[in-house]
Parts: sequence; C-alpha cells; structure tokens
Amino acid sequence: MASNVEAPERWYLALLGFAEHFRTSSPPKIRLCVHCLQAVFQFKPPQRIEARTHLQLGSVLYHHTKNSELARSHLEKAWYISQQVPQFEDVKFEAASILSELFCQQNLVDSAKPLLRKAIQISQQTPYWHCRLLFQLAQLHTLEKDLVSACDLLGVGAEYARVVGSEYTRALFLLSKGMLLLMERKLGEVHPLLTLCGTIVENWQGNPIQKESLRVFFLVLQVTHYLDAGQVKSVKPCLKQLQQCIQTISTLHDDEILPSNPADLFHWLPKEHMCVLVYLVTVMHSMQAGYLEKAQKYTDKALMQLEKLKMLDCSPILSTFQVILLEHIIMCRLVTGHKATALQEVFLICCCCFFVYINVICNACKLHHGLYCISVNCMDNAEAQFTTALRLTTHQELWTYIVTNLASVYIREGNRHQELYSLLERINPDHNFPVRRFLRETLKMSNAEDLNRLTACSLVLLGHIFYVLGNHRESNNMVVPAMQLASKIPDMSVQLWSSALLKDLNKALGNTMDAHEAAQMHQNFSQQLLQDHIAACSLPEHNLISWTDGPPPVQIQAQNGPTTSLASLL
Repeated sequence: MASNVEAPERWYLALLGFAEHFRTSSPPKIRLCVHCLQAVFQFKPPQRIEARTHLQLGSVLYHHTKNSELARSHLEKAWYISQQVPQFEDVKFEAASILSELFCQQNLVDSAKPLLRKAIQISQQTPYWHCRLLFQLAQLHTLEKDLVSACDLLGVGAEYARVVGSEYTRALFLLSKGMLLLMERKLGEVHPLLTLCGTIVENWQGNPIQKESLRVFFLVLQVTHYLDAGQVKSVKPCLKQLQQCIQTISTLHDDEILPSNPADLFHWLPKEHMCVLVYLVTVMHSMQAGYLEKAQKYTDKALMQLEKLKMLDCSPILSTFQVILLEHIIMCRLVTGHKATALQEVFLICCCCFFVYINVICNACKLHHGLYCISVNCMDNAEAQFTTALRLTTHQELWTYIVTNLASVYIREGNRHQELYSLLERINPDHNFPVRRFLRETLKMSNAEDLNRLTACSLVLLGHIFYVLGNHRESNNMVVPAMQLASKIPDMSVQLWSSALLKDLNKALGNTMDAHEAAQMHQNFSQQLLQDHIAACSLPEHNLISWTDGPPPVQIQAQNGPTTSLASLL
C-alpha cells in the first residue's frame, strides 16, 4: 500500500494531467482546465503544490480569459506563498513576472515597479531570472519613456552578465542599451558602445543561431545609426553584411541543446521576425537613397511575409513592422504619383489604429493624411491634420518635420504670411535643427551621400531661382540633371516641375524643338497626375481627411471629391 507521502502526488499528477489535456485541446477547454486546477485545493496540498497551482491558475486565467481580478488573486497568492518555501525560485519569480505584466495591463504601473524591484533584489543567485526581470523592468521604464532609468538597468544587467560569465547576454544588454541611446539621440555614447558590442559579438563562440542573431541586432543598430545621420552611401557595407547575415541564419537549423550557462537562455527575436526587420531597414535605405522601385519591391516581400506570420503569431511587434512598412510605401506612392493607392494604404494604418488605439499610430495617420491633403490641394484639411499631429507628438525632430510641412501649407495658400512667420519662429535651433543651410551646401552634402531625392529637389529649386534671376544657362545646368535624376527615382512632382522649367528655358533660349518636347512631357505628366487626383478624390477613403479626433472611423462613406485645377497641386 502506498505511503501517505506518495498519495497526494498521485492525485495531484492526475488532476494536473487532466488540466493540461483540457488546456491543449483544440479548441482549448479553459473552463474544465480551471476546474481541475481548483480541485487541487480540496486536498489541502503542501505549500509547494499550493503555490505552483496558484501560479498555474493565475497564468491560465491571465492568458486565456478576461477575468483579470481572479488571475491577480491567484498570482498574488503564488508570489506570497512561494517566498516562504526554500529553493522555489522558478515559481516565485515567474509569479512576480506575470503579476507585474498583469499590473501593467491594468494601468497599475506603480504596483508593478516595486514588485519587480523586490524580485530583482532577491534573485541575484538565480542568473536566468535575475537577467529576465532586469529586462522586464527596463522595458516597463521604456514604455513610460523613462529611457534614463531603462539604460541604467540595462547597464546593471550587462555588468551582472559579465560577472556570471555570460558574454552573450552581456551583449544583449549592451545592444538594448545602444538602441535606447539611439532613441535618446545620445550619439556620443552610441559610438563607443557599438564598438564594444562589435568586439564582444565577434569574440563570442557559442550557438551559431545565437551568434548570428547578435550580429543581426548589432548590424541593425549600425545601419539605423547611419541612416539617422543621412549617410546613405556610407551605410552600404553594413547593410550588405546585414543581408548576408540574415541569409546565413535562414540556412541554420534550431539547435535543441540548451546552453550550459542559465544566463544564456535568451533569444533576441525569432529568425522569421529578423527577416522582416532586415527587409524593413532595406526599405528605409532605399527610400532615403531615392530607389523607390527597390523600396516597393522589398515592402511587398516584407508585407507578404508578415501576413503569413500573423496567421500564427499575434506578437505586437509584427503590427509595428506593418505600420512602419506602410508608412514608407505611402511616401513612395505620393512621390511617384499614385495618390489613390497611397490613400488606401493610409486607411490600412487607420485600421491598425482602430484595433490597437495607440497615439504613435494615430499620429502616423494624421501626418500621412496631411501629406495626402497637400497632394490633392485640400489645404484646410492639411492644416487641421498637421495641427492635430503637432498636438500629439513629443518627439522634437518629428515636431520640426510637421512644422515645416505646415509652413508649406501656409506658403501654398499665399495669404498666410503672419501665421507663417510666427510658425517659423517656433523652430528652435537649440535642438540641432540646421535652420541656416544654403542650397548649394545642401546639394553638396546630398550628392556626397547619394541622397537622390534631396539632390533632385535642390537642383530643380536652384534651377528655378537662376531662371527667375535671368541666368538661363546656369538654370539649364541645374534643371537637366534634376530631370534625369527625377526620372530615375521616379519623382513625379519634380518631373512635372522640371519639364515646366525646361519648356520655358528652351523657349527663352530659342530652342524651339526642345521647348516643344518639354511641353509634351509636361502635358503627359499633368495628365497622369490629374487622372490619379480624380481617382483618389472619388475613393470613399478620401473622407478620412476630415478625421482629426478620437478613434478612427470604422466605416467611411463615398463622396464626390473636390474640384481643383492641376496647377494648384504644385
């Protein structure tokens, strides 16, 4: 006959087996799973089983139901009881981790932070949990935009990982800190940190997938750092390494062998997510360089990959990737003269905003609506969109970008001089925004870094200035390369502008044939833009230009678009 000590183990294992069976059924039978776990308490189990069962119940209720109060009650009991049981770290720290997530979900951040701090304090002899909890608290501070505290915690984590002999996790902490420093614009601290990370990554010998994932993280930060500085040409070697690295990862098989050091039990991103991320930074590079067809090709690939992943994975980062990709492709469409398609893609961002009402996404909607409104000459709507975007943003560079677009609205309207001057006075040069930069210097810098769109815009504007000044030869020397570059991008607005200037220039220079050819080009571009303008304004999504406050409209009604002349679109 079994002893009294063995008896409770058998009934416990039986109930646990039933609970797991119901949880993993297809579809899951959560109610039955919960009943089985609750039945454990009828047997008055020892503290270890009681604490673990409270944790299991809390976890199931948190992840599979909306009964957050009951989940919280079980998790709090698991956390309290497990602290009284010696050598019970997994239950104790998992309870703290999930409970803090639940607190954050309930907007009780002030309850989550002390809980995590205490768990971090008592977990120093458990490397895996100590590192995981440090990451979790750093993430919480990041979500609160307290990047200084988050960086401090990541620095503590890097030093702890070094002490316990985990160079892999030390690199993860340092790279995460580097990412936040880039967000804070502390570029002076980023460079030495990335140099240190590069050395650690190259010297670390371990699981090939983990090593390559570290290299991807490192190279993504390097590429982002270059792009942030507008160094499109200089970044090419790093971008090529990144693309080769992701190809290497895709050929590697996941190794089931667990690392010998428990502090190494972390992964940065699944390799499928890394593939999308590499597509994304490639799109960013192509957009800045003015290779819009290439940007569109990689966006299509990335969005197709995302659709496949989202069928099996509901990770929030996938929605973030989707929004950033859509933002870039919308800019592509507006530049290449496909406003109707751009408008439909703005609506897709609005859908993301509806399902996950986040200010950042809503601000993206407002910004792109404003740019679209300018393209179809709806200046009152553009002003309303940009004004709302200004109210929503706290990011200085984005604020400056919105202000300059709002200034362009006032310039186009022609009678808003006072508002324009007062707006320009608000741009604060103390925020490192280059308010005094001459066109020739802009042209020199953009040409040096292969910033094709900026070069084309600078050339055509210089050409226009020289034309107004009567210097027709110099104007022609600017406008011809502007047209060639704009055709390569292709930038429809610059092509339209350049062809109009070429028509007038050649007429002034007495080149009748060239003037006729330029006039024909101008007519063709005008017709393409007019047809696209009519198509965009007739779409039901065009109504979104009136949406400025609250959640995005779920339904939109078709309406006749405004009648505007093509000349006003310029």
